[in-house]
Amino acid sequence: MSYANLPLHALRALEATIRLGSMTKAAQELDVSHGAISRHVRELERLYATTLVRRLSKSSEPTPAGAEMAQTLSEGFRSLKLAVARLSAGPLTLSCSATIMQYWLIPRLPEFRGLNPDVHFRLNVNYGEVDFAGDGISVAIRNTMYAPPDDVVIHDMIGEEIGPVCSPEYLLRNPMKSTSDLKSSRILGTATRKGAWEEWFLAVGDKIPEIQIAEEYEHFYLMLQAATFGAGVAMAPHYLVQREVNAGHLVAPFGFAPGPHRLQLWIAHHLRQNPGVKTLAGWIEAKMVEAV
Repeated sequence: MSYANLPLHALRALEATIRLGSMTKAAQELDVSHGAISRHVRELERLYATTLVRRLSKSSEPTPAGAEMAQTLSEGFRSLKLAVARLSAGPLTLSCSATIMQYWLIPRLPEFRGLNPDVHFRLNVNYGEVDFAGDGISVAIRNTMYAPPDDVVIHDMIGEEIGPVCSPEYLLRNPMKSTSDLKSSRILGTATRKGAWEEWFLAVGDKIPEIQIAEEYEHFYLMLQAATFGAGVAMAPHYLVQREVNAGHLVAPFGFAPGPHRLQLWIAHHLRQNPGVKTLAGWIEAKMVEAV
């Protein structure tokens, strides 16, 4: 069969069905009807005279032949994505969380632009998984809480040091001499790091007390803002609050201790030799290490 006769729509339907384990989910991803996915799969089974998918009541299960074909198709579509990304590479794009952007990156951007006026990049606000080719991401700053994709260059940067922080005014009103004083403190939390307090108690070797989160924020930067204005005590990585601590806007009554996570730089494999990417990645790594 020539390339011109390959049933690409049907192959995409099969790959998505087996990868997602459901024709319904495949239809949602490809923005077609469930019936269209089912017809595409039947077309392939008729064309190749073999059963590729077992239809179950609420899901779809590949046969051995279907699983093997889907694995090859996934690799092929990934290669196609990368080929298109190389040809249509737009401006460089740096992805990081809103908190890193607000507290760490933006205050340092004037320095980077002054040193590298010819390197231009866009900012993408995200903190989870990355589809480098699909989303047009060049470089991503990520925490090891998240697993990197297979086709990415990983630069390990720094280990996170974590500790409780609050405003100087809050500490005056609520003195904290030992970790046991936190039981009577107003504890702030965030939906993006629900286990942060437990991680810190383990890091400092203390038994985890029964503390209650008085207020949980959807975003990390909102929690830090609340702590800055005296709303309570927040758990934060040192590199994110170093400027605020140095300026006296926040205090760390117990200092910082090495936590369980590290900060990494993920670089799109197809852009690893791009001069602008190398300049940007090198600068981020140097500034992160400098901040430790």
